[in-house]
Amino acid sequence: MTGLPFHAHVPGQTPRHAEGAFDALRATARPGMAPEDLAQSAAFVSGLIYVESGYYWEAQEVLEPVSTALPEGSADRSAVQAVIEIAQARLMARMEMAGAVYRLCDLAEDLADAARGNAMGLNPARLSDWIAATRLMTECLTKTAP
Repeated sequence: MTGLPFHAHVPGQTPRHAEGAFDALRATARPGMAPEDLAQSAAFVSGLIYVESGYYWEAQEVLEPVSTALPEGSADRSAVQAVIEIAQARLMARMEMAGAVYRLCDLAEDLADAARGNAMGLNPARLSDWIAATRLMTECLTKTAP
């Protein structure tokens, strides 16, 4: 795991990271790896830290190869995709796109339900809490809007 990025990229608001900035992290998740190895990969661990730290665009970047390395339709892949959708929803909240946030949260809920149990070591309550907190971020945004 490397440190946090220098800034959080928000399309249209902050600069995009240099091309290849996350390649080293992304390379730690490769097709053919066992789910338990992917759950310990720097890409997955960093992706979770990025979500918790407000680096939503970056989280999606490093979690995508983890997702694609997992078997399609598996509980593990659903869990990772739920985290990616949560990151996307939080990015949309930061961009003040409430409708997109709610749609992405609904998708994340469906994926979290499909994940069943502690897929990828993610406690279902953790995913539910992240989704609820994301919805709350948007509710606060829409209540304070002029």
